[in-house]
Amino acid sequence: MNRQERRLSRRVLLRRAGLFGLAASASALLGACAGQQATPTPAPPAASPTPAAAASPTAPPATPAAAASPTATVGPAAGEIVIGILATLEGAFALYGEEAVRGVELAVAEFGGAIAGKKIRLVKESTDATPQVAREKARKLIEQDKVDCIVGPLSGDEGLALRDYAKTIPDKTIVNGTSAAQDTTLRDPAPNFFRFSTDGVQWMAGLGTYCYEVKGYRRVATLGEDYSYPYSQVAGFLLEFCRLGGDCVAQFWVPIGTKDYSSVITAMPSDIDAIYVILGGADAVNFLKAYADFGGKAALIGGSSTIDQNVLETKGALRERVIGIPGAMPVAADNPDPAWKAWVDAYRKQFPQGLSTPSLFCWGYYVNAKGLLLGLQAVNGDLSDGQKELQAALAKVEFDGPTGHIKLDKNRQAIANNFVVEVAEGPDGNLYNKLVRVVEGVNQTLGLPEDKYLALGSFTRDNPTCEKIKQTFGS
Repeated sequence: MNRQERRLSRRVLLRRAGLFGLAASASALLGACAGQQATPTPAPPAASPTPAAAASPTAPPATPAAAASPTATVGPAAGEIVIGILATLEGAFALYGEEAVRGVELAVAEFGGAIAGKKIRLVKESTDATPQVAREKARKLIEQDKVDCIVGPLSGDEGLALRDYAKTIPDKTIVNGTSAAQDTTLRDPAPNFFRFSTDGVQWMAGLGTYCYEVKGYRRVATLGEDYSYPYSQVAGFLLEFCRLGGDCVAQFWVPIGTKDYSSVITAMPSDIDAIYVILGGADAVNFLKAYADFGGKAALIGGSSTIDQNVLETKGALRERVIGIPGAMPVAADNPDPAWKAWVDAYRKQFPQGLSTPSLFCWGYYVNAKGLLLGLQAVNGDLSDGQKELQAALAKVEFDGPTGHIKLDKNRQAIANNFVVEVAEGPDGNLYNKLVRVVEGVNQTLGLPEDKYLALGSFTRDNPTCEKIKQTFGS
């Protein structure tokens, strides 16, 4: 697709799309799981570096224009395109759901609320981060609300469920939200599921190297929620850290919605330099507060969700504990790129009640919605052929987003830039993720040979270990 043909004329924001205004809450998800104990698993030794993935040029995106005005009617009327939004607006990850919806609204605003003269109508459904509910809500959007396409979901296991559901509805199209389990697109992908956001492994690009070479960490433990997305994040960190010579000596996995982290903190090994933490929403807040209260001594390393802007703007005592934590993610708050600055400005104008800086969840839903809208634009909004032309067009979509160039690989998975960051305090007193390093054009195998990468197998609570990484890729 010709990128220049996709650029949009600049318009003034007329008003924001008032789809919904849910207050971000940190209520615990899956209460039945909350009382379960974390289970530590030991881990092995070390290896050597591999260069970062190839670079891709960046350019600013179009400036947002007028927002769409969604309504609550069911089924597409003449002259409209109906897009369903699946966002996790309840439970431990409710902090992220409103930002997800904002991302879609920002993208729709850029297109003036219409494609080829057809009005875009948005229909929202809330999930709870479980695969069963995500599938049920997706089916409702397709069968009852008669949406043409879906943007979502937000969480890792939800994405795996929607990938499989997509295979049962070949005449409909699903583009991802921020669901970041790697296998959603890497293994057995669905031909009508597209992910214009990077995955949880890609979000770790550069962090293992930074922690080993700059922070000087050699021995770490890891802590994460026990499901697919944290498995991807831990693997992404270890793939760099272990190859350089680092060692992971213990791993802890907890249920989503865990409130009491005292047993985890007291069980942490004492002979470590840092704890790599990948917890989301209320779980991240609960752990960080508990670690500060317990006077934890080891340094912390942040997974993408752990130091997301939603968490950093939570009020309370965790401020001093999180300043200086290194992490990595697909956005950096002080990115000097004019495209990023323009996008942040558009976000603040459209959502004055939002965060001080848009989160990675806003970014993920935005780039996925924009990819879908560009595909719809390429076929002039014509979905009369069972969306075959739309899906062919989407596979070729590439564009310059607020964080650089985005294009899809053979699995319809994004190749894009990633950012190593450190939590810092801004002049206004707000915490933010300060840009430390850019890793350009990160692909799904972090630049490693695909055959060796796939030989590692799917990433789980037990795989990969440092030892296996070193055996596979050498020192």
